[in-house]
Amino acid sequence: MAVVVALDAGTTGVRAIAFDHAGQVVASTYREFTQHFPRPGWVEHDATEIWDRLQDVMGELRDLLDEPVAAIGITDQRETTVVWDRRTGQPLHHAIVWQDRRTAAHCDRLRDAGHLPLVRDRTGLVLDP
Repeated sequence: MAVVVALDAGTTGVRAIAFDHAGQVVASTYREFTQHFPRPGWVEHDATEIWDRLQDVMGELRDLLDEPVAAIGITDQRETTVVWDRRTGQPLHHAIVWQDRRTAAHCDRLRDAGHLPLVRDRTGLVLDP
């Protein structure tokens, strides 16, 4: 019987879990990736390293399974941002992690200028670095 795989690219690592038709865990793999702190309050990830860890956990999970995979669900950090080169597909810099505080002053200015309702309306989020 086929399994469903949950792939989670989290804040500190990547996990892949296979579930059977009853929702029971069949197999699971996990790999951490490097956290970069170039300055106080700054948090970055190497997007290429995250991609490599994704491939690692999926390959390890595949090797643990006897069943075919019916579907893969993916979750990620959501508010982490990375800019890619459209031509090469390569990241232009490390990803700026959701925990990073470098834009705090800019968020304060937007809030003070009355833009919080617009941000909430368009994103469902509050102004937060």
